[in-house]
Amino acid sequence: MVKQLITVIAFILGLALFANGVFMLVAPEAWYWTVPGVPVRGSFNQHFVRDIGIQYLLMGVAFAYGALNGQHRLLLWALPTAWLVGHAIFHVLEVATGLCGPEYLLVDFAGVTLPALISLGLVYGHYRLQSPGPAEAPANQIQV
Repeated sequence: MVKQLITVIAFILGLALFANGVFMLVAPEAWYWTVPGVPVRGSFNQHFVRDIGIQYLLMGVAFAYGALNGQHRLLLWALPTAWLVGHAIFHVLEVATGLCGPEYLLVDFAGVTLPALISLGLVYGHYRLQSPGPAEAPANQIQV
């Protein structure tokens, strides 16, 4: 049951990331003005928005493909998770260094922090399901 839930959430996250990437590529200026918090962080740069849109497309494909094909799932999910977590940390650092006010932690939560937390949960959950339990651990492995 937990494995199916993780897979469904990963697929939905993949679709959402992919859709965001498509939006960024197809209508970069509309994306810029639609997403809360983006316009206050700098002027519109079509090239920059589209560059990041490609990243979102790739992350979406990685999560969706990993949900459909378990062979390399951990790697497929870990790499975009690293980017999403780094992105969230960068936004926290912007607040910590005074580039924007603490209210932006709330403004950014749904689009930045939440995907990072979800992806971390997916990677951790999948890893835990794939890791041998104490009874299954090899004899030469130290039990903690």
